[in-house]
Amino acid sequence: MISELSLLAAPDTAWWQAPWIAASGAAVLAIGMVIAVALSWALNLIALPGNWIAVGLMAIYAWLGPGDGRLGMGATPVVLAFVLAAIGEGLEFLAGAAGARRAGASRRATVYALGGSMLGAFLGAVVGLPIPILGPVLAALLFGGAGATVGAIYAEKTDGRPWRESWLIGKSAFWGRTLGTAGKAGVGALIVVVAFIAVLV
Repeated sequence: MISELSLLAAPDTAWWQAPWIAASGAAVLAIGMVIAVALSWALNLIALPGNWIAVGLMAIYAWLGPGDGRLGMGATPVVLAFVLAAIGEGLEFLAGAAGARRAGASRRATVYALGGSMLGAFLGAVVGLPIPILGPVLAALLFGGAGATVGAIYAEKTDGRPWRESWLIGKSAFWGRTLGTAGKAGVGALIVVVAFIAVLV
């Protein structure tokens, strides 16, 4: 009787350390990390460094998350994600620079194209297209390209360039922005797959 009362008076305070609770907590953390990496991927569509944010999230999980076991993440997936992010940046830079330089864009036009693409991509992601699931993604790509076109044309026209030259530069900005973002987003999708496989497969 005394022992039963003592158990009631001083319950086991380590109940949250039960193996099934610890395992479910780690699973929730792993799923949350993968979801956060997937959400950061979407930032690529509005010209933000989504891939690098994803790499940072994976590095934090590898550092603070489960050290071993099925839900643990070692250094290899993080290094692979880092390499993929660098490749994505290279693809975006080469596509954008090649298009703008080939058409003879000024530095001012390049800056305006970047600002226009960010604004256009954000608007496209909000408005979307009437296509299931892919609508916001495609709209962000297309509106981002359109925004880059408008920004580049505006910058060149206000610098005194003829309309035909400004239009050619704007068209190059569209294709550079669209292809660069598509390549970077494609690499970002691979980073999401790496994060998923590392902790959930």
